[in-house]
Amino acid sequence: MITDRQLLAKVEADEGLTVDEVKRYQKLVKPQKYVYGKWGTLKRKYLEDKGIDWTIANLPEYLHGVDRQAENMYNVLYAKLSQNPLYKRTGEFMEDYRRLTALQHAIEEEILNELIYTGEAI
Repeated sequence: MITDRQLLAKVEADEGLTVDEVKRYQKLVKPQKYVYGKWGTLKRKYLEDKGIDWTIANLPEYLHGVDRQAENMYNVLYAKLSQNPLYKRTGEFMEDYRRLTALQHAIEEEILNELIYTGEAI
C-alpha cells in the first residue's frame, strides 16, 4: 500500500490509479465546504451573477466579514430606528407587529443597498 504522499505524487504525474487509489484520493482532497449566513450567501450569489466571485482572493473570509458587518449594521440601525415614533410600540399587538415588521424591512433594505448589492468587493 502506498502512502498519501506517494498517492498525491502519482496523481500529479498523471499515472493511472486503481479504484481503491481513486477512492483514497477523493477522501484525501475532499473540497472544503463553507457555510455563510443570510447576508454572506446573498453577497456570494450577487458576486456570482456579476461574474466577479473568482477575483476575490479570500472569498470565504470576505463573505464571513459581510455577515459580521451586516449583523453589526442591523443592531445599530435597530437601536437607532426603534426610537423613531413611526416604529415605537403602542401596546396593541397587531399594530406593534406591523411596526416591527416595517422596521425590519427598512433595516434589511438598507443592508441590501449598502453591503450586498454594491459592486465593490475586496
